[in-house]
Amino acid sequence: MNQQSTLKPGYLLALSLAAAVVFCAPASADGDAARGKYKSAMCEGCHGIPGYRTAYPEVYSVPKLGGQQLDYMIHALHDYRSGARTHPSMRGIAATLSDQDIADLAAYYAGNSGK
Repeated sequence: MNQQSTLKPGYLLALSLAAAVVFCAPASADGDAARGKYKSAMCEGCHGIPGYRTAYPEVYSVPKLGGQQLDYMIHALHDYRSGARTHPSMRGIAATLSDQDIADLAAYYAGNSGK
């Protein structure tokens, strides 16, 4: 018995393309500010203190994170994680962050100029 397929070629192509988009897309390309807020506790010890100055490895004013540009934050955290930026404390913290953590933190701080 010879059965013919009931799927039309255009329908099969559309299903294939949809499956490719779903299964090949990154898990989450965008940061989630709500998750970033939850993850920001590790940042607040230094960056959450107005006027805070650190003495290790040298004396400098710790920058405020709230309101920073999203792309800048992402790039900076990737640079700390890779070692392109060498501040020891930031390097240690950034080494523990996933790409999604970085995107989430950047989304939180970029949208929160009060922090």
